[in-house]
Amino acid sequence: MAAPLKVEFHFDFGSPNAYLAELVLPEIEKRTGAKFAYVPVLLGGVYKATGNMSPGESLRGIKNKPEYNALETERFLRRHNITKFTKNPFFPVNTLMLMRGVVAAEFEGLFEPYFRAAYHHMWVEPKKMDDPHVFREAFLSSGLDIDRIIVRAQRDEVKRRLIENTSTAVARGSFGSPTFFVGDEIFFGKDRVREVEEEIVAQLAAGRRKTA
Repeated sequence: MAAPLKVEFHFDFGSPNAYLAELVLPEIEKRTGAKFAYVPVLLGGVYKATGNMSPGESLRGIKNKPEYNALETERFLRRHNITKFTKNPFFPVNTLMLMRGVVAAEFEGLFEPYFRAAYHHMWVEPKKMDDPHVFREAFLSSGLDIDRIIVRAQRDEVKRRLIENTSTAVARGSFGSPTFFVGDEIFFGKDRVREVEEEIVAQLAAGRRKTA
C-alpha cells in the first residue's frame, strides 16, 4: 500500500491571509479527499530566521501596491463567498501567547475549539489578543477551559514543539504564512490555494497510477 499523500497548512493566527486561506481548505478536502495537517508556526520566528518582514512593513511607503493588495483581498473574499472577516484594529498583534496556546491545546485534545476561537477573536470580532486579560476573557467567552491551556502552554514540551515546527518549516523553504506543502512541493500565500488543489489532484493521480 502506498503511503497517503501528506498535505500541510502552516499557519500563525497573526496572518489575515492564513485565516482567509483556511476558510477555503474544507472545500478542497471535500473535492479531493485529502486531509490537511494543521501545523502551528511562529511567524515572528520565521521572519527572524529568513530576514523577511510583514507586508505592513514591506509595503510601507510604496505607492499603489498596498491598494492593489487590498483589491486582491476583496477579490478573494468575493470568489470564495467569505463574509466573516474584519480587519483587526490592533494589528500587528504579538502572537507568541496565541501560538503557544494552540500547541498546548493540541496536547490537551482541544485543538479544534481553540483554533476556531482564536481566529474568531482575531479576524471576525477582533481583539487585542496579546493582552493577557483580553486573551483570557475572549477564550472564556468561547467556552474554553483556557486556564488549563495557559498552564500547559508554560511547559517546555509546548515551547519546544513550537520552536521545532518553526525551524523545520524554514528548513523546508518557508518564509511566511500561509505556507502549504503537498508532499514536498511548497506553495505560499492565500492566492495559491488553486495551485495547491491542482497539485493534490496531480499527486493523487500519480499515486494511483503507481499502484494500478
